[in-house]
Amino acid sequence: MRNFKWTGVSLGIAALLSRWMAAQFPTYTEQFYSRTIFPMIRQAIDASIAKLPLPNVYLFVVVVLGVTVWFFFRSSQRQGCPSKVRYLVRSLLNFAEVLLFFFLLLWGYNYQRIPVYQQLSLAPAFLSPDELEEEIELTHSVLSNVRKVLSTDTLAIEKTIPYSELEALVRKEMKEALPRLGFDGRGYPRTKEFYPGFLKKMGIVGIYFPFTGEGYIEASLHDLEKPFTVAHEMAHSFGITNEGEANFISWVVGMQSKEELLQYAVQLQLFRYQLNELSRRDPETYKSLIDTMDKGVKNDIIAIMLKARETPPLFDNFSRKSNDLYLKSQGVRAGVQSYAQLPALAYAWRKSTSPGLED
Repeated sequence: MRNFKWTGVSLGIAALLSRWMAAQFPTYTEQFYSRTIFPMIRQAIDASIAKLPLPNVYLFVVVVLGVTVWFFFRSSQRQGCPSKVRYLVRSLLNFAEVLLFFFLLLWGYNYQRIPVYQQLSLAPAFLSPDELEEEIELTHSVLSNVRKVLSTDTLAIEKTIPYSELEALVRKEMKEALPRLGFDGRGYPRTKEFYPGFLKKMGIVGIYFPFTGEGYIEASLHDLEKPFTVAHEMAHSFGITNEGEANFISWVVGMQSKEELLQYAVQLQLFRYQLNELSRRDPETYKSLIDTMDKGVKNDIIAIMLKARETPPLFDNFSRKSNDLYLKSQGVRAGVQSYAQLPALAYAWRKSTSPGLED
């Protein structure tokens, strides 16, 4: 048994070496992992544990806690304090490295694939003041027109469709859109609602969990936030790891949809990113725009903000820094700033003249 004492650590080291190799050869990573191995993993998960009704992360937590308790119990059976400590440290290290191995195998190598914007021949760049204002005007116009189909008044839209219908709709649109964009759409991924308030308290609104192959979103989100958030986590489920690119795929899928709810929700999210950028660059122009904004659109944004304030995060700063560290450790140089890349990617998409990329 001595030969197997450090098996977990060996697997973790091998996984890290493989990740380094994958980063050196993104073309091969794209071909052999992202478009071959990962879709098979995706389908295997979807045909098995994903069918369970509750978030499988609960089961994962139970298993991890059970294994940890077992290690402590086995350690207590050893003779002498040094032997107990050695066994416990070795066991926990092995277990942690096994988790790292499966994180990378089940999803993590997608971080080393060819970036989405390169595969779509896009060249996102920092928007000039004129370009940003032009984009804001265009998005605002689209929002105003689409909203007239969704509501006949300017009161905030508080309720849309049941979550089960929304998840099925987003998945259907995603599976149809990804092949058009040149990506793999195999699988039937789930994005489940998580216990109300928990994710918000952690400073996030959604998460993809590779160990269960599921995405989770905050159940207490405003109904107009849910379509984009579901699409974002589902983009992760299909192997799009970069946060800005997951936002972008979500926007493209919703924009191309014939469903007005999806169109409105993704354009509203883009609009909010654009407004945040404008408020940092030109506060005066931002204030002027707020005054002239479509009343219905404005009321929807206010309703979303008020809903968010109902459950303030407990660890907002810690969550942001830890997420930033995690993303950078996976090769995402922009860290959490990658979320805000949507305006630049959307502009690059709209201006692209490549065949099949016009919206």
